[in-house]
Amino acid sequence: MIEKIENLEYNEIIALNVDDESSGSRADKILSEALESYSRSFIQNLFSDGLVTVKKKQISKSFKPKTGDVIEFTVPEPVSLSLEPENIPLEIVFEDEHLLVVNKPRGMVVHPAPGNYSGTLVNALLWHCKGNLSGINGVARPGIVHRIDKDTSGLLLVAKDDVAHISLSEQIKAHTLDREYRAVIHGHLKELNGVVDAPIGRSATDRKKMCVTQKNSKNAVTHYEVLEEYKNFSFIKLKLETGRTHQIRVHMSHLGHPVAGDPVYGPKNGVNSLNGQCLHAGVLGFVHPVTKEFIRVESPLPEYFVNFIEGIKKQ
Repeated sequence: MIEKIENLEYNEIIALNVDDESSGSRADKILSEALESYSRSFIQNLFSDGLVTVKKKQISKSFKPKTGDVIEFTVPEPVSLSLEPENIPLEIVFEDEHLLVVNKPRGMVVHPAPGNYSGTLVNALLWHCKGNLSGINGVARPGIVHRIDKDTSGLLLVAKDDVAHISLSEQIKAHTLDREYRAVIHGHLKELNGVVDAPIGRSATDRKKMCVTQKNSKNAVTHYEVLEEYKNFSFIKLKLETGRTHQIRVHMSHLGHPVAGDPVYGPKNGVNSLNGQCLHAGVLGFVHPVTKEFIRVESPLPEYFVNFIEGIKKQ
């Protein structure tokens, strides 16, 4: 099976190894499977711009590579980035003139990325806030204080002005912003309560993955508590002390108990019916940047999460 790639960085060189299952398929079909969250036009443009190669030779979209071939392409720089407001429904759980908290649905990308400039949370926020968002993170990520993965559901903080953005970012940096998650993981943890204190950095062998490593890494701390145990799974609560990319998913996999449905860090024979990891950002607690009031908001478990738990209870 061809490896899936979630996030692309501009000017990054991507290499896809063609296995027996993909051998003989059209090159554009292979890229579409690997880049399933990216638009068809983005993939077609890679070929038309001559960016896709095998053995350093440019290939067409109809080229059929063989087992052992490596398809390479360079992620192009954007010609220009003009984000359009889009009237996409949002679930707002808190809002005032300085900030808002959004309950992001699973499957929604937070901010635009190569080949994915519409349908994102940012596009929806630009419509909802009429462009009144902090500009600290630049044109591509207005208002975004922190992120959660596309297939993680739950609460996100959004700043409407730079003062709020700076205050909330400082709370994250000082580890005073409360972030609690709920997850279903494979198997049973040895301890019902624990702390994972293990640094996270980019994998040296697979660019789309993060991993626990001492090399070029940042400290990462996750607290966990087992809420319920089932035959083959556990329902747990997690609290982030730091906020590294894929932190919960990496730490749980590091313990040998990956998040159920995780297509990147989970087992190859994992829970495909979930179409993504069973992970929900359920609680946010923070000091309001202006009023200094402590605000705590909660999001109940979404339907996909509840249905999965009900199913594994019957096993």
